[in-house]
Amino acid sequence: MATVIVHATITLDGFLADPDGAVDWMFGRPSAPEDDSVVERVMGRIGAVVGGANRSQTIEDGELPYGGMLKVPVYLMTHRAHEPIERDGTTYTFVVDDISEAVALAAESAGDGWVSLLGGSISRQCLRLGLVDELHLDVAPVLLGGGISLFAGLGQRVELERLETSAYASETHLRYRVLR
Repeated sequence: MATVIVHATITLDGFLADPDGAVDWMFGRPSAPEDDSVVERVMGRIGAVVGGANRSQTIEDGELPYGGMLKVPVYLMTHRAHEPIERDGTTYTFVVDDISEAVALAAESAGDGWVSLLGGSISRQCLRLGLVDELHLDVAPVLLGGGISLFAGLGQRVELERLETSAYASETHLRYRVLR
């Protein structure tokens, strides 16, 4: 059975991106092999991804989940039907307005692997619906002071159990189980 995770790199003040959606703050930071090992371990378990479709329902280079490194099924939330897109060995399936269906399809594709939820809106919706099993957060030592938040607007309390923490050169890695 698949495990549904929120997997995100965030700033210490909880932002996924700056106010314009840029994530350049993520790159060029000091790194250690241990940081890379944590990320590789997570990526090795991901069997499917759920995210949001762009307005034009295309798959642009800068929008590839995990930079295109993962070759797993991707389910994209949208408001209007669109045929699946195949790109570089990855199938992008569009799911209209039913995030529970998208997560169920991704879980089926992932088997006993992980379903990675990408983006603040997708993550918050799934948390509200009780679909999330774990949070995997990589916290970068930077404060943006404003931007796109991962959890702002969640609107409910969610209790967590710490499963794992580690800190190396570039990030602090946090893993929590969502308690139901």
